[in-house]
Amino acid sequence: MRLQNIVFDCRNAYELGSFWGAVVGRRLAEDDKPGDEEVVVEMPEGPTLYFAEVPEPKTVKNRLHVCLEPERSRDGEVERVLGLGATMVDDRRRPDGTGWAVLADPEGNEFCMLRSAAERH
Repeated sequence: MRLQNIVFDCRNAYELGSFWGAVVGRRLAEDDKPGDEEVVVEMPEGPTLYFAEVPEPKTVKNRLHVCLEPERSRDGEVERVLGLGATMVDDRRRPDGTGWAVLADPEGNEFCMLRSAAERH
């Protein structure tokens, strides 16, 4: 058994896929274009990020979310993704450098930004 995709239901697949592609430093698939109802961000390892348009908006907290471990500093990545259009949902970073940040993508899907491996050691 292999986990193939992580699927994001969304209102605009191309826009949300482009946001997530920028977050993870990948591009949409070569044949994806504005107006497509489904787009993908292929990851070098692990599951593909798959974006599929649905008619209804997100209305409640996610029951599943992704946690990201950046290669550089957590705080630098938080600032970068906020600049891409994310919003801060819950800042759980502590003065001693531990903790994480709960963010939301432009359609309200929550995700966490963890500390980098270097920050944990």
